[in-house]
Amino acid sequence: MGKKNKIAALNNEYTKEQYAEYQKQQKQLIFKRRRLAVIFLIGIVIFSISAFELMKDYNELNSFKAQKEEVVAESAEMDKKLEKLEQDVALLKDENYVAKLARARYYVSKEGEQIYAVPDLGSAISGNRDTTQSTQTTEESQSQPETSGE
Repeated sequence: MGKKNKIAALNNEYTKEQYAEYQKQQKQLIFKRRRLAVIFLIGIVIFSISAFELMKDYNELNSFKAQKEEVVAESAEMDKKLEKLEQDVALLKDENYVAKLARARYYVSKEGEQIYAVPDLGSAISGNRDTTQSTQTTEESQSQPETSGE
């Protein structure tokens, strides 16, 4: 047996007003939902933009930290070079050191002194091309040569 719809709608003024009010409430509900969806969407967009900017700033911060570490390491290296150069300047103020350096590098000799170039085995291994000088005076021709290094 089939069921028939036994409910009939009344077509009077009251039902028309109730139906119109129901339609108005449904439109307001749809409008509120759409407005809430737009606000939610705007919030997501703002959150996404700020998260993107935050990640970009975080990466930039890490880049700056790495750059700082490199600069600090380079600064320490330059400090060591400066200290070595200051030591070299202090040594160059010593006349004996300057004379020894001139004899070793530029083959300058004292009166009656002969210079013989002897290759340094340590520098051949390390790739250094400087040679150690052996000096011998004519009076000391029978004794061993005196070596002077840098």
